[in-house]
Amino acid sequence: MFRILIACLLAATVAGCANSNRPQADRNEIVSRSYRDPGPATLTLYTMINTRTGSGAHTSLMISGSERVIFDPAGSFRADVVPVKDDVLYGITPAVERAYRSSHARETHYARIQTIQVSPQQAEIALQLAKQSGPVAGAFCTNSTSQLLKQVPGFEQIDVTFYPVNLSEQFAQIPGVVTEEYRENDDADLQKGLAANNARLNQLDAVSTQ
Repeated sequence: MFRILIACLLAATVAGCANSNRPQADRNEIVSRSYRDPGPATLTLYTMINTRTGSGAHTSLMISGSERVIFDPAGSFRADVVPVKDDVLYGITPAVERAYRSSHARETHYARIQTIQVSPQQAEIALQLAKQSGPVAGAFCTNSTSQLLKQVPGFEQIDVTFYPVNLSEQFAQIPGVVTEEYRENDDADLQKGLAANNARLNQLDAVSTQ
């Protein structure tokens, strides 16, 4: 167990799976930015993977049901137009989702994105579990995500783990999962990617409110 924790802490230093101390949004901000995707209910597992070593660096889960959020435990993503409460990102429009994956994909890491269609009931259970998780300690991103998934009916076979790639491989065994990889070759500095995508989202928001 000690070696597992050390491995996760090392991953946290390069990918942002650490205590993020993101500003907390109030209820009015969350409600005003809430977004519901018109498609079917889905769960999408994001696994950030080191392009050189193949080791996992961060895990998060997008939940699309009565609203679409990203459970980003101990994550680093932040944007002015995305309210955050504990480790749940709200208002995940298509533009925000693109910004999220783009911010994490860079020269040193790519995003493995695995999506499965679920029932509205399953999505709602996952959504409530995410909201109840509270702030997650640094390096516990995969642990908390796997614990959440295990509590969703139909996902009881998930074993709780600290390893992002292990969780991704378990998720891939569930019938109906569709997997894609998203890669970019921009600067390895995560903060630069976050800043660039925050600027793009602010521009889009300014246009939409004119």
